[in-house]
Amino acid sequence: MRRLTINAKVTVEVTDAQALEAEALRRVAVAEFVADADHSVEEIRAAESADVRGDMAAALSWLTNEDAIVEAGAGVMVVGSTHEVVNGDGVNERKPSPDFAVLFAACQCGGDDCEACSGVQLTPRTAAMLWSVAQIDADFAYDDVQQHGDDPVVEDDGWALFGDYPRITWSQDAVWRRQAARAFDDLAEDLASGRVPSPTCPGEEMAMHLMLRSAQSAAQDGWGASPVMLAGLPEHTDDYDWDLLFDLVLQDDDILQLFDEQLDGIEDPEAEANRGSGMGDYRPAAWFRPFLNATRRDGRRGFRR
Repeated sequence: MRRLTINAKVTVEVTDAQALEAEALRRVAVAEFVADADHSVEEIRAAESADVRGDMAAALSWLTNEDAIVEAGAGVMVVGSTHEVVNGDGVNERKPSPDFAVLFAACQCGGDDCEACSGVQLTPRTAAMLWSVAQIDADFAYDDVQQHGDDPVVEDDGWALFGDYPRITWSQDAVWRRQAARAFDDLAEDLASGRVPSPTCPGEEMAMHLMLRSAQSAAQDGWGASPVMLAGLPEHTDDYDWDLLFDLVLQDDDILQLFDEQLDGIEDPEAEANRGSGMGDYRPAAWFRPFLNATRRDGRRGFRR
């Protein structure tokens, strides 16, 4: 037998980056991975998903099958193959993760008179975990929009994220849900830019609560952020201190009252319970209006999907 090598070059134009990423994530979700000595299947899948998000080259790799160049059953058998996705200039376009060790450098001195150590610090590993789960939650939200559109939320009906929202939001349309999905991306962008994520509206406030929940679960169960990413970041005694982090990133937990059926109607600023607590307008129509003490985000920004 004689072995030959085929050199081929294929140039593609990405016409819909959002659709490309969505399909790549779908393929990652159903791919069969094999655990190794250091990483579980869930950890490997989470790492692959994190690599795909925001990286067209990584996403395109999941849609590339170089073995398909050769027709099966024609007297040849593919015994090995490899490929690399590069941009039009021949440069690998893999997008690096934010350098959280620099963006959120945390003091380690532990001194009693150290203002940083005596306060609440967002550590590199905690920031990386929040950034990762924010994108995962956003993906779930966009998936819900694609699958269900304007359909009202029904319990146990295959909702990835919006079934976890307060019941008063369950009849909102796809436009509202896309804004809710973008709230996760906005908070992720805060982290990628080295800013402590600060919700600017009720929609982001809910997203932040769900991110904290997801991050706590991810840290405990070994998913979310890539194990390789976390291993490259310095450890800190404040890592994954979710109770302290709550005080850093959220002003209060008023929005959680919307889950209490006994408090139905409290979202209305004219309701007695609302006025008594100074809660403000939490009706779904107001969820993406900026808080009075918040900096308004750029209204020209788009949607990832």
